[in-house]
Amino acid sequence: MFSKKRVGSTLALVTGAALVLAGCAGGGSGAAPDAVPTFDPDEEVTLDLAFWGNDVRADLYNKVIAAFEEEYPNITVNSSFLGFPEYWEKRQTEAAGKNLPDVMATDMNYLRQYSENGLLLDLDPYLGNIIDTEPLSDNILGIGVVNDVTTGIPTSTNAWGMYTNPKLLEQLGVEDFEGGSWDDYQEWMAEVTDAGGGTIWGGTDYTGRIQSFEIQQRAKGEDLFTQEGEPNFTEEDLTAYWESGTDIRDGVVVPQQTLEEVYPKSGFDTALATSELTWDNFGSGYLGNLGADYTELSLVAPPVTEEGAKDLYLKASQLHSISANTDHPEAAATLVNFLINSPQSGEIFGTNRGIPASATALAAADLDPLSQQIADYEESIADRLGDAPPVPITGYGTLEEKFRQLGVELNFGTITVDEAVSQFFSEMDVVLNQ
Repeated sequence: MFSKKRVGSTLALVTGAALVLAGCAGGGSGAAPDAVPTFDPDEEVTLDLAFWGNDVRADLYNKVIAAFEEEYPNITVNSSFLGFPEYWEKRQTEAAGKNLPDVMATDMNYLRQYSENGLLLDLDPYLGNIIDTEPLSDNILGIGVVNDVTTGIPTSTNAWGMYTNPKLLEQLGVEDFEGGSWDDYQEWMAEVTDAGGGTIWGGTDYTGRIQSFEIQQRAKGEDLFTQEGEPNFTEEDLTAYWESGTDIRDGVVVPQQTLEEVYPKSGFDTALATSELTWDNFGSGYLGNLGADYTELSLVAPPVTEEGAKDLYLKASQLHSISANTDHPEAAATLVNFLINSPQSGEIFGTNRGIPASATALAAADLDPLSQQIADYEESIADRLGDAPPVPITGYGTLEEKFRQLGVELNFGTITVDEAVSQFFSEMDVVLNQ
């Protein structure tokens, strides 16, 4: 059981990184001190900090670092950033030489890989002393646990939800989706599509998203993968899921050819569809793509598979981790605490990294209307939030993309459900046994 008070030890790029990291120290996270660590405020320390992003995010990090160095004048922080693909290419090279930055931004698709290769520091001894856990819920702290060891602390969160377009719905004279089962949602989409007369549809084929399959499995008490990284669903489960979309693919959702014509935008942010299941932090991108005529969106919970089920969870938009080889673990933990928990961090970053995971950072953040809507949404689904699933297996990104591609083919009608299931399980076998 995870306890936030414990202080004892307790895509192609993904595949390529796994091959390199296989040669690193294996098994478990980096060693941590046996005693409860404390930080010497007089020790002169220099830390390297790395994160992904653009110039805007870099400017925000520089401001937070300046605030940190003002509070801890004996610690100097040297920061660097790259775009997401380049960032992980560089980390891969550093990992091979066991030379990762003292503090680094990590992503859920890489956390298990780096943790199990002994590259990340066990943070459990620092929780509750150097790293304040009071502002972080157990659900949030549990996100960064790999094999019962905390190796990442979320900076921000998002959750699976459903955006709807109230302006389009008003134009069609159809009420917004009021919640209900997946069958209720399909019936609502059909009503919208009928009112749209061949130019507006009720939604897109949500069965092409692995996350919608995941929450349906979680409603049965089953994550997609076990803690050991083994599949926790059967071919029959996936067959039933994809077959549940057969009726909506027949004229209810946006035709796949139409989606191909507007790509890389989706049916939702081109005003072709009135709803879309996705991560809640996609709202600002949707509004930007829809243009000035659209000033608001509705954000509601996904359809219910089983009443009372803990099917939803908070996902880390980003985490911070510490290198197992850092020479200054206490100072690094002090920096991580500041980046995640400090009011200065919340005030400066706002929602640039997502909705702040820390209550103290969130309280200090100036939320725009959409960000406040997302924060309110995550609070509204508290009764459906369960523990975070096990940290994704190495290669999960490859499987997620394969799932999406098969969904496209199903919507085109160029593949049967049985063929799609067979292909997915074949791909999963390759990923799990590489």
